[in-house]
Amino acid sequence: MTLYGLDHVQLAMPPNREAEARLFYGSLLGLTEIQKPANLGARGGVWFQCGQIQVHLGVETDFRPAKKAHPAFLVADLTQLTDKLRRAGCKIKYDQEVIEGHNRAFTEDPFGNRIELMQPRANEAA
Repeated sequence: MTLYGLDHVQLAMPPNREAEARLFYGSLLGLTEIQKPANLGARGGVWFQCGQIQVHLGVETDFRPAKKAHPAFLVADLTQLTDKLRRAGCKIKYDQEVIEGHNRAFTEDPFGNRIELMQPRANEAA
């Protein structure tokens, strides 16, 4: 048996804050909202598509934000996106730790979950 892909990433969110999730993940990050299956709709939360991977935000009654575990989104223009997020009131922290071939920054979603943004560097010397 062999793993061959990743279907989705699950992040937790507090109850009744789907509008904030849509603003951050949809309007700011530019992900496409997808409809949850009807049998899961009553649970709350919201789902998004990011390329071939889905991002599921699921409701947790006793929600605590993920401060270490996080998704890392690949972006085409890190400066443009971080400027957009900053204008929307998001805090941005550029990472000084190097991951070969990438510029990186971190922010938080409206619920305090850690979000990493990575831009591949073009033609980095080997």
